Amino acid sequence: MSAPLRVAMVGTGFMGAAHSQGWRVAPRFFDLARQPQMTVVVGRDAAKTEAAAAKWGWSEASTDLNAVLERDDIDVVDIVTPGDSHCDIAIAALEAGKHVLCEKPLANTVEEARRMADAAAAAASRGVFAMVGFTYRRVPAATFARELVRRGAVGEIRQVRGQYLQDWLSDPEAPLTWRLDKSRAGSGSLGDIGAHAIDLSQFITGQKLTSVSGVLETFVKERPTMGEGIGLSGTAGSGRGPVTVDDYAAFHARFDGGAMGLFEATRFAMGHKNGLRVEISGDKGAILFDLEDLNAIQYYDATAPSTEQGFRRILVTEADHPYLKAWWPAGHMLGYEHGFSHQVVDFTEAIAKGEQPTPSFEDGYQVQCVLDAVERSSAAGSAWTETTTA
Repeated sequence: MSAPLRVAMVGTGFMGAAHSQGWRVAPRFFDLARQPQMTVVVGRDAAKTEAAAAKWGWSEASTDLNAVLERDDIDVVDIVTPGDSHCDIAIAALEAGKHVLCEKPLANTVEEARRMADAAAAAASRGVFAMVGFTYRRVPAATFARELVRRGAVGEIRQVRGQYLQDWLSDPEAPLTWRLDKSRAGSGSLGDIGAHAIDLSQFITGQKLTSVSGVLETFVKERPTMGEGIGLSGTAGSGRGPVTVDDYAAFHARFDGGAMGLFEATRFAMGHKNGLRVEISGDKGAILFDLEDLNAIQYYDATAPSTEQGFRRILVTEADHPYLKAWWPAGHMLGYEHGFSHQVVDFTEAIAKGEQPTPSFEDGYQVQCVLDAVERSSAAGSAWTETTTA
C-alpha cells in the first residue's frame, strides 16, 4: 500500500472546520492514491485547540508550530489562519519539506505573495508542492462551466461579470473583528470575497486580468471593539475602533484574451448571503454560475433557432459531471462543504503523482497582483492600472 499523507492543520476558526470536513470525508468517498490522516491541529489557545481536535476528528492538538514542523510524521501543512501569518508559516513549512495547502488570498501583500511563490518554486524542484485554496473551482457546476467554455459553447468571450455579494456586515454595530483590520486581513471585501470572483472568472474563461480601473469604499468607519487579539483594547460595548479595510470594491477589467470584465464585491448587499456569480458572454452564447444555486448553471445558446432561445437551467448532478461519480444519484444535491472534499482529492492526487497541484502559489501571486492593482487604481482616482508588478 502507498504511504499515508499525514496532515497538520494550522488554525481553528471557520475555515478550520471547513477544511477538517474535507480531510475527513474525501478518503471515504474517493479512492485516493494516498490516504490523508488528520494527525494534528495547531492553534494558539490550548483549550480551544484541544476542543477543535476532538470535535473535528484530529488525532492530536498542539500549540507549538515549530515542533510540529520538525516532526518526521507530518507530510502536509494546511494553513487556515488569518492572512498576516500565511507567509511565515508557508515558507517555514516548505523549507521543512512539507507540502502546503494555504487558504486564499495567498498573502496580505504582493511582496509576501512573491516570497511565497518563490519558496514554492524552490520546494517544487525538490518534489515538495504548494497549492492555494480557491475552493470554488471545485464546485462541480463551476468546473463544468469551464469545460463548456473550453469546448466553445459561448464562442469568443467578450464580457465577464463577476460578483460576490454578502450582507453580514450591514449592521453598523456589528463588532470589529480581525477581518476588519488591514494589518491582519490585508483588505476587506476585495480580498476576502472579491479574490474568489477574480480567480473563478479566470478559471472558467482561461484568461487572465491584465489591467483594472477600480474604486474602494468603507461605509462604516468605526465599530464596537471586542479585544479579540486583533490589537484593539476593551471588551464588548466598552469602546469603538477604526475599520481599516474596504466595505465595497468595484472595478472594470481587461483580460489578456480581449474580454472586458466588470466586478463587484461587498459584505453590505442586503439580502445576499453568499452570492458569488460569474457570467461569461461570448459571440455564440453565455453561461451563468451562481453559488446560491450551486448544483446548476444557466446556459444560453445563441446558435439555436430564435424560437428556442433563452437561458436554460442545466442541473449538474449527473455521474458524468465533474466529481459527481463518487457521490449520490442524479438530483441528490451537493453542498458548500463538498468543495473542500474535492480540494483534498485534487491536492492529494497531484502529490501522489509528483505533479504541481493547481491553483499554484504562482497563481495565488497573480490574483494578489490584481487585488493590489485595484487598490492602487482606487487611490489614483480609478485610473487604469496594470496588474503586473516588477
